[in-house]
Amino acid sequence: MKIAILDDYQGVARTHADWSEVDRRAEVVTFDDHLADFEALVERLRPFDAIHIMRERTPIDAALLERLPHLKYIGSNAPHNAGIDLPAARSREITVTYTDGVGNGAPEMTWALIFAAARHIPAEVADVRSGGWQVSVGRDLEGSTLGIMGLGKIGQRVAAVGNALGMRVIAWSQNLTSENAKAAGGRRVDKSTLIEEADWLSLHLILSDRSRGVIGAEELQRMKRSAWLVNTSRGPLVDEAALIEALEARRIAGAALDVFDQEPLPQNHPFRTFGNVISTPHIGYVTHDTYRLFYRQAVENLVAWLNDAPIRQMS
Repeated sequence: MKIAILDDYQGVARTHADWSEVDRRAEVVTFDDHLADFEALVERLRPFDAIHIMRERTPIDAALLERLPHLKYIGSNAPHNAGIDLPAARSREITVTYTDGVGNGAPEMTWALIFAAARHIPAEVADVRSGGWQVSVGRDLEGSTLGIMGLGKIGQRVAAVGNALGMRVIAWSQNLTSENAKAAGGRRVDKSTLIEEADWLSLHLILSDRSRGVIGAEELQRMKRSAWLVNTSRGPLVDEAALIEALEARRIAGAALDVFDQEPLPQNHPFRTFGNVISTPHIGYVTHDTYRLFYRQAVENLVAWLNDAPIRQMS
């Protein structure tokens, strides 16, 4: 049995869990690089019976599955993965599992980006390193409006910090009720009100056909010119072309982004160079505690599958 661990950028998958039970029963190979070329990816994965992937770093679509005749198992970190073609996997009788829980990395990353934007931290750090001293005036968060799109586990944690900072917290999602919003310390508003009143618009939705492009040209046009868009969820929640246009035209103050349509972000992408964008390389969940959770359950899932009793199967 051959098992591949993909996209282990930091080379930590094997040190954040005990893989000994899997090692006794299979050959485990870890890859710390990312292959974007389709044919190269096929050649790499062709020999493997099972693969374990980190979130959506490597999409597993029907075209790829057709070229991997030995594949019997796909393990994915985190409860949801929009990059896996589940119907195609089921049609080939491939078991697909997930790891449960998200940790606190994403809400903490959200606030890291908001703080960085409010106090112009990237510019100030760069200026100090170049020998300068104070180049900007920061924004106060107290009294400003935090708009949260998606008030699930992560959104609720973001709301709690907003309340602690003395911000006005409003929220919207398609299934959010006024009672649930109030319980999380916010007030439910409609989508238009959320977009028009937020000083900081933070996205915390699961990517699906319903949520894809939930922020497009129309929504960006209605945001305050002083507002920032914050996205630590999934890149395709936002119409990227429309966001680039809005940022170039300064229709909004800026965007703080940890997620993108294409990852890794292409070398010549505008988000790498725009002065009103803070870009980080999808590190919201990249913490030791989260990785320990992911890989411990990844091992549990693999052992259960090897025992012909799979657990945490993705539906």
